[in-house]
Amino acid sequence: MCGIVGLFLKDKSLESELGNMLTDMLITMTDRGPDSAGIAIYSEDSEANGKLTIQSDAADTAYDGLADAMSAAISAPVSLRRKDTHAVLEMPAEKVVEARAALREIDSSIRVMSTGEILEIYKEVGLPKDVAARFEVAKMGGSHGIGHTRMATESAVTTMGAHPFNTGADQCLVHNGSLSNHNSLRRKLRREGVHIETENDSEVAAAYLTWKMQNGATLGEALESSLDDLDGFFTFVVGTKDGFGVVRDPIACKPAVMAETDQYVAFGSEYRALVNLPGIADARVWEPEPATVYFWNH
Repeated sequence: MCGIVGLFLKDKSLESELGNMLTDMLITMTDRGPDSAGIAIYSEDSEANGKLTIQSDAADTAYDGLADAMSAAISAPVSLRRKDTHAVLEMPAEKVVEARAALREIDSSIRVMSTGEILEIYKEVGLPKDVAARFEVAKMGGSHGIGHTRMATESAVTTMGAHPFNTGADQCLVHNGSLSNHNSLRRKLRREGVHIETENDSEVAAAYLTWKMQNGATLGEALESSLDDLDGFFTFVVGTKDGFGVVRDPIACKPAVMAETDQYVAFGSEYRALVNLPGIADARVWEPEPATVYFWNH
């Protein structure tokens, strides 16, 4: 049992409140997943810069001089913005792949949480309220975001095992459920060159969608294909640079509710995650249908 939340803003006037609204939604789902939590925020472009969101258990020392070392390694300007155990490295977008490879040489103990141009992922072990407070998520703005509270079933309670999972630039996924064919699919995706770091079944789902989109599928088409290729019980909420998608497996035994107004589209594992959103009393509220893909784009 896990808790999922998601918010896709149509009204730009709400963007400064994205982190605050998502934090409230996430904390409401605490009893569905007290082990660990994470939030992905899609913020505005920063002069087309690329981002690496990173994590270290020794952040007090690991980030000292890292920006300078990275700048020298990729021959480009690099800035570092620290948030607790995480930091965001910013650089020219075309240098992100090179920077990720350089990071392994500079300090292999530093973990990558996300890559892209506008995506930042913050996740750690602990109660959702504590994780959100550590990273000051409530102060963050953006156009859309997704979050997850985890009750571990398939793998250990670790930072890397927490959701969201990022396996492609500006793409991430949160999952409630369990996949039965993740081991064979992981081997196939790794052979195809898709980067997978953990043994978590949910990361395989994220990697599968990345692979489909790298081969020309839209997010909607990739989600449609997942209904045929992924075995098990699942509800997925997925973010891309400009999109937001939801799909449930054909049996749809995992709870889910959605709401839409002129200002936003929202997702929660339970309706109580949505009750404090503006205008929720007048929203169109529904339970997403089994084996049906829902997606929105800016």
